[in-house]
Amino acid sequence: MSRVLVTGGGGFLGSHLVELLEQDGQDVFVARRRDYDLTHERDASRLFEDAEPELVFHLAAEVGGIGANRANPGRYWYANLQMGVNVLEQTRLHGVDKLVIAGTVCGYPKFAPVPFHEKDFWSGYPEKTNAPYGIAKKSLLVGAQAYREQYGTNAIFLLPTNLYGPRDNFDLETSHVIPALIRKMLDFPDEIVLWGDGTPSREYLYVEDCAEGFLLAAKGYDGPDPVNLGTGIETTIRETADLIAELVGFEGRIAWDTSMPNGQPRRSLDPSRAKELFGFEARTSLRDGLERTIAWYRAQAPMHAAR
Repeated sequence: MSRVLVTGGGGFLGSHLVELLEQDGQDVFVARRRDYDLTHERDASRLFEDAEPELVFHLAAEVGGIGANRANPGRYWYANLQMGVNVLEQTRLHGVDKLVIAGTVCGYPKFAPVPFHEKDFWSGYPEKTNAPYGIAKKSLLVGAQAYREQYGTNAIFLLPTNLYGPRDNFDLETSHVIPALIRKMLDFPDEIVLWGDGTPSREYLYVEDCAEGFLLAAKGYDGPDPVNLGTGIETTIRETADLIAELVGFEGRIAWDTSMPNGQPRRSLDPSRAKELFGFEARTSLRDGLERTIAWYRAQAPMHAAR
């Protein structure tokens, strides 16, 4: 059994990973923002002194959908870079055995060949609406590789695609596409307005599958290169909206606001490296995952409506 620290352990992915780690028999220390602001070096240092970890998962992030990224480019760049830098340095200073860093599919170039392969991670600039966030995360890969080379720090870097599932963020100001669609269709049964034209594609990974991928990587991968976590299945935003409409029983009108940005034109990962290196394969179909997510949100809807 290891002493495991999970930054962002109270968040969406973090809460599922914590549950999985506890089921696996690990001694887990959950770091929450209300207790430790990791953008400050003193808080990061205090966290590592309190947790005394052997293994660290760095999941803490400030993130949102296209609208949130447009509204907070400076904050998302600063906060995500600073948190990662502080966690990486404290990992070195405290002699932690291993650090698992959550990267982002947003770091890939806007026009990377589809499906995205890790070898193309540096072949261009990210899509501009989420570039500050994506580049902050990409910088952490550089730092992890540099610390490995100079200090022997065993830091690995994972690239999960768009996550969804129970406990996702359903705030319409900051949420990603799937929770936003679910909430809009349930709250506004007559008509909803969606950004863009519906043609961009996304790849979706159920959050419990992603948590399993992180655990498998922690146990079975120690290399310097980034590794994709995904399904390899590409779905357009329009197809996503139609499927969610079917599952929630939405019969209203879907209006596409083409004056608003589409975001990344296409997004789908090549997940073969994860399968080869540590045996990860996503197991949850999009339909099954959406049904579970919708059921969870329906149970939580009165609480969300009260906010």
